Amino acid sequence: MCLIAFAWDMHPKYKLILAANRDEFYNRPTAKAGFWENQPNILGGRDLKAGGTWMTITKDGKFAAVTNYRDLSNIREDATSRGEIPTDFVNGDANPERYIQTLHEHSEDYNGFNVLVSDLGQMGHYSNYERKVNILKPGIYGLSNALLDTPWPKVELAKQKFKSAIGNSFDHQELLNLMTDTTIAPDIELPNTGISKEMERSLSAMCIRMENYGTCCSTVITVDRDGVVNFTEKSYPVGERKENTEHYSFKVQ
Repeated sequence: MCLIAFAWDMHPKYKLILAANRDEFYNRPTAKAGFWENQPNILGGRDLKAGGTWMTITKDGKFAAVTNYRDLSNIREDATSRGEIPTDFVNGDANPERYIQTLHEHSEDYNGFNVLVSDLGQMGHYSNYERKVNILKPGIYGLSNALLDTPWPKVELAKQKFKSAIGNSFDHQELLNLMTDTTIAPDIELPNTGISKEMERSLSAMCIRMENYGTCCSTVITVDRDGVVNFTEKSYPVGERKENTEHYSFKVQ
């Protein structure tokens, strides 16, 4: 994922509420969200090039999502795929804190990343740029391609819209809709991440629309306090991709 707004353990009805956008090259082969044939406990989309995923939740209530950390000057072609991190967590037995401690030991195998991991009892964040274990307190958070809650314009706008939406009665469609905002941030508010000003402008939108790269899908996940999971993914008609919406509902086992 490249933009995530989420509420952890602070809503009276829901343990987790999350809305996210995945930004990618339109021609990168991707499988739409579903339960994986070879690992039917796992629900999520799949990167068919490297085999991993950007976000997943399992029937036993383990959740993980990964974003890239934007640092184009430190990209290694031989790095391990970051998409392996979510599946590694959900297939293991460690709780978030123990998993992050283990991940820390080999986090330099990957290009820059952030990961969110949860067993619905604990939510953890880790970045191999910050290199510390963050066990999150109840609250609303935003994550893009810098550290957690870095106040990039798109992160601040997403959190603002998200907070307003979940403060009232809401549904998945409302959260999907808010993630389609294509507003470009003013130049004075743009971060400096080592790319051109023109590229910074394009990437500053919550929903990115460029010729060959942009927001390919949006995902909404809610987990209520009875353990009922609702998962919706909307794919957009960009490149040769087709518009499609997948919805799944189950109760954590």
